[in-house]
Amino acid sequence: MISGCIEQKFKRCPPLPTTSVIIVFHNEAWSTLLRTVYSVLYSSPAILLKEIILVDDASVDEYLHDKLEEYIKQFSIVKIVRQRERKGLITARLLGATVATAETLTFLDAHCECFYGWLEPLLARIAENYTAVVSPDIASIDLNTFEFNKPSPYGSNHNRGNFDWSLSFGWESLPDHEKQRRKDETYPIK
Repeated sequence: MISGCIEQKFKRCPPLPTTSVIIVFHNEAWSTLLRTVYSVLYSSPAILLKEIILVDDASVDEYLHDKLEEYIKQFSIVKIVRQRERKGLITARLLGATVATAETLTFLDAHCECFYGWLEPLLARIAENYTAVVSPDIASIDLNTFEFNKPSPYGSNHNRGNFDWSLSFGWESLPDHEKQRRKDETYPIK
């Protein structure tokens, strides 16, 4: 748990926007996929979570078809969309975005665990500046042990994501002036 997130106070004027959480999966383990869905459901304020959209990137594992369709019927805000052939993460995310109905989109991996207080800091940054692109620091689930790995503590997480001119994503170390500019671990990285 990132204590900085819990300690933050978020203004409700303007109100925080709603979000559609989009989770792409391909042959994901049943337990990790559902653990991700449950963690989103139970750690997100209902007033902010409009829907969870599961995007199947052409899974071949049988349990991710009819069994999953039947299982999620119990959750009125969870829906599944499927790609007939494997097209990759970005195309799958775009498919999820086309069916989303909330004011914002939140993309998560299919094997992560959200904690109480994970969503509000993201939406608060967007409410402050609708051109902002924000990224959560979410715990991942180990596919072998099913343990979750907590996000890196502030002292050791000094990277930022970037895109090069070919739109390839990568990580780079934060420059010292950027580390000094940040007030706490929830402060935006530029």
